[in-house]
Amino acid sequence: DDLDPERLIQCPYNKHHRIRAGRFPYHLVKCRKSYPEVAKELATCPFNARHLVRRADLSDHIMKCNDKGILEQDIVNQSCGFQREQMNAVSTWQAPPCEEDWESESSEQSDSPFIW
Repeated sequence: DDLDPERLIQCPYNKHHRIRAGRFPYHLVKCRKSYPEVAKELATCPFNARHLVRRADLSDHIMKCNDKGILEQDIVNQSCGFQREQMNAVSTWQAPPCEEDWESESSEQSDSPFIW
């Protein structure tokens, strides 16, 4: 189970390190400082910061990353939610009160001739 915090994960910096999933992000920070040469060779997945792969393999990883689908689904859901909110939004705009009376103005002006 990917969500099990007790699951053991192999460290990308040192293959002998096996870390509980719940502690893995903290371990990555620590090992990155301890192994700067290895860190230069690794790239971080844009979909999950816990995925560290060799720079040469990053584009392949991005194409196959399981977390990409989750992120794309979140984007679709947010987009649909935004559209639904826009459709359900009720305008509270009200026209300002009008003090003009066109009927009285037109009767006042009808007595004077139109001059171009």
